[in-house]
Amino acid sequence: MRDFRNGLWERHANPRSGWSRVLSFPVLMYAIYARRPRLVLGALGFIAVNPVLFSPPEDADAWMTRVVLGERMYYRHKDGRRAVDLLNYINGPITACAVHSAYRRRPLRTVFFTGLSMATKFLFVAYVAAYYDRNQERYPEDVPHFDR
Repeated sequence: MRDFRNGLWERHANPRSGWSRVLSFPVLMYAIYARRPRLVLGALGFIAVNPVLFSPPEDADAWMTRVVLGERMYYRHKDGRRAVDLLNYINGPITACAVHSAYRRRPLRTVFFTGLSMATKFLFVAYVAAYYDRNQERYPEDVPHFDR
């Protein structure tokens, strides 16, 4: 089972996986706003299967690759809560506001909350990318073969 999970994380570490997931959120908000149920289902389906769509990257040079690897490392080894976790805690309600605004067809609020949700997520993922860079020697078991 561990090899299976490692394989999923390695595939998700492909930068095309991460960046396409980033773009899927505004598509989802548009689909909700425009009342396009097929597009909503398509976006949600893509988000769900995205981590397995791409092959593992050849190296970890891409920032988005280090984001995914850092997120995994961070969650596996964090000991207690950290201030940066606040970004994830507030991201949920902000995302809910974006969805609600799109559903109510409030364009300015939809754009604002979608952008704010993405900004808080980017602040968090910038942290975990740096966390990965700082902790590769400390947690070598979390460094995939393509980054050794």
